[in-house]
Amino acid sequence: MATYLYRLGKTAFRRWPLFLAGWLTLLVVVVGAAATISKPFNDAFTIPGIPSEKAADLQTELFPDAPDAFAQANINVVVAAPEGSTLADPEYQKAVDALVGDLKNLPQVARDAKQNPQLGDPVELADAQTQAVLDAAKKAGTDEATAEANAQAISPLSKDGRAGIIAFDLDVDSPTDVKQATIDALDKAMDSARDAGLTVEANGAGSQVQSFGGGAAEAIGIAIALVILLLTFGSLIAAGMPILTAVFGVAIGLTGVTAMTAFMDLNSSTTALSSMIGLAVGIDYTLFILARYRSELRHTEDREQAVGIAVGTAGSAVVFAGLTVLIALSALSVVRIPFLTSMGLAAAGTVLIAVLVALTLLPAVLGMLKSKAFAGQVRKYKPAHEADGQVLNNGVRWARIVGKRPLAAAILVVIALGVLAIPLKGLHLAFPSDSTAASETTQRKASDLMSEEFGPGREGPLLIVVDARDAADPGQALADVTSWAGDQDGVANAQLLGTNADGTGGSIQVQPKAGPDDTRTQDLLNDLRDGQSGIEQQTGTTIGVTGLTAITTDVSDRLADALPLYLAIVVGLAFILLMIVFRSIMVPLTATAGFLLSVLATLGATVAIFQEGMFGIFEPQPIVSFIPIFLIGVVFGLAMDYQVFLVTRIREAHVHGMSTRDAVVDGFRNSARVVAAAAAIMTAVFSGFILEDDAIIKSMGFALAAAVVFDAFIVRMVLIPALMYLLGEKAWYLPAWLDKILPNVDVEGEKLDRPYLDKPVDLDKGGDSEPVLVG
Repeated sequence: MATYLYRLGKTAFRRWPLFLAGWLTLLVVVVGAAATISKPFNDAFTIPGIPSEKAADLQTELFPDAPDAFAQANINVVVAAPEGSTLADPEYQKAVDALVGDLKNLPQVARDAKQNPQLGDPVELADAQTQAVLDAAKKAGTDEATAEANAQAISPLSKDGRAGIIAFDLDVDSPTDVKQATIDALDKAMDSARDAGLTVEANGAGSQVQSFGGGAAEAIGIAIALVILLLTFGSLIAAGMPILTAVFGVAIGLTGVTAMTAFMDLNSSTTALSSMIGLAVGIDYTLFILARYRSELRHTEDREQAVGIAVGTAGSAVVFAGLTVLIALSALSVVRIPFLTSMGLAAAGTVLIAVLVALTLLPAVLGMLKSKAFAGQVRKYKPAHEADGQVLNNGVRWARIVGKRPLAAAILVVIALGVLAIPLKGLHLAFPSDSTAASETTQRKASDLMSEEFGPGREGPLLIVVDARDAADPGQALADVTSWAGDQDGVANAQLLGTNADGTGGSIQVQPKAGPDDTRTQDLLNDLRDGQSGIEQQTGTTIGVTGLTAITTDVSDRLADALPLYLAIVVGLAFILLMIVFRSIMVPLTATAGFLLSVLATLGATVAIFQEGMFGIFEPQPIVSFIPIFLIGVVFGLAMDYQVFLVTRIREAHVHGMSTRDAVVDGFRNSARVVAAAAAIMTAVFSGFILEDDAIIKSMGFALAAAVVFDAFIVRMVLIPALMYLLGEKAWYLPAWLDKILPNVDVEGEKLDRPYLDKPVDLDKGGDSEPVLVG
């Protein structure tokens, strides 16, 4: 591989106009395709095979007009009169009427009253609804107390008359179609009602414009990355190259994702992950090759040769590092959650582009710049040297510090990361909702007000769909199922909301006593499903439990069930890959053990900071359900990046005759600084996403940033060298039979001819920016 990439790098350097033209042509083609054939993103939330999805399919069969829970852009405007007053008081009645009028005139609101029957005065609607329920109960022979309880459970007016809910849907295909003008008009209407003395807040999927990361996060990450690169290279031109090439690669990746909507359904959230990962690895991969190029210039004035060696050696490491990330992201498809699969594959495509950009576009840019590649110097880097002429830098000093007490260093890392992992035992997984939004948002305020006035279960009802077509008496069967549901622990109210045209199917709303994110509600769902077969046999029906709460719980279960298989695929394939790269069993083993420590510590820190609210940085909220499996995949890929970047230089030194101890020092001499810079850049890029409003993106950014810190600076910089010191030559053990069957990819560039390595370097004139060859 090193030989092939060596030739590729030299060709790209020599024929840079052709390569630059090729990349620009590709960008134009992809942008053109995205502009002409792309289709809107599809945010339909379907997960084939989960119980709630099967129940939703049954509901569609019985009630063809039933809406998709995730496609509705619903808004709940919660309004309350001051303490001691009611909405029926004349002054507040007038303010509510004005508010209702404003809401009916909002952009994107259906003008047909039949589409929004709850868009009206809560007092009037509650009276009419209560009377209708009482009349129906009287006709059916239901006792009046039960009828009144049922009416109150679904009433838009609180029991004391102080608060009301004005519920309506926007006339859009999905929540992602909500326009900012609609939200602005909603805010204006609520402000007018507040001026009249009412408390008014709004929540629901249609109450805010959906976003999945924006330019601000990337801009912050890029700005910090530029500073780090400037400190690393001391050159404005060199600092700008990794950023420009990475942004170019991300642009192709994102427009490619947009173009792919013409051929497959993609979720709008795919672009956020693609941008986040693509930008981080794009900068790191080009940084690694550029740093190797600068290092080679210390030995030769032939820039084409230096580029070839850099791409042949560092480029080989980039290829295998990229492959580990591709494996980790692509393997998300085993979870069988469509939106997670599309996120993983889209991000994998962007990573592939980043690898190709580093291998071909960067050498072409270097060919164009030639001697100007390190121009615009802001400082001259002149490191100290040892007696044998080798650079004496902080990487060397750090490796020797670890080498003095390797056992103590390894134990300290294990204890420290183990302590950070302790909060993981209290992990509570859930999907973000209005009840977990930031306390200053109107969504959270509306959720709290609704819970206070109507009960915590009002926001997260469960829906039991009953198919009574095979029952002897469908009406009695529906009544029996309703009674059974109401008798479960944790149920505040259970009632039959309606039946289909022939009365053979029904929808039963079960309102829990606890909120949608409470573990008691999840226990109730499990109890209903545990008793499902019994009530089906008793009544001759087929039932299913669905609703947002049931769907999100099923998603969490699907993720948990898929985790062992996912780990087996990712770790297994990556282990084989690392054995090929390092021709060792122990190096992949230590790499995997270090990854497990860093990911457990990351999850523990995320629980402590996000879920438990430690230090008051973020408000306590459950961890998003798919964060653990997503984090495991991405962190494993990134961890192997640093493993490959660092240990390939160690193995290269060992292959060229050094002992393991000396090779560790030499590897840190040549790569520790670059790995530290790459990790700092990734941390900066990921940290920028913490500033996003979206809870998923925010927690994702924090977790990834923490993972990079733990893995790059603690595991790869302390634990791995300590273990290699302890293992000594055993670190490179590989059974003879395995050595025969594993392909030799020559990542270290052992086959590359570099006779100039034996020539001395002028230590006075030589520097990392413009080295001078002697002899």
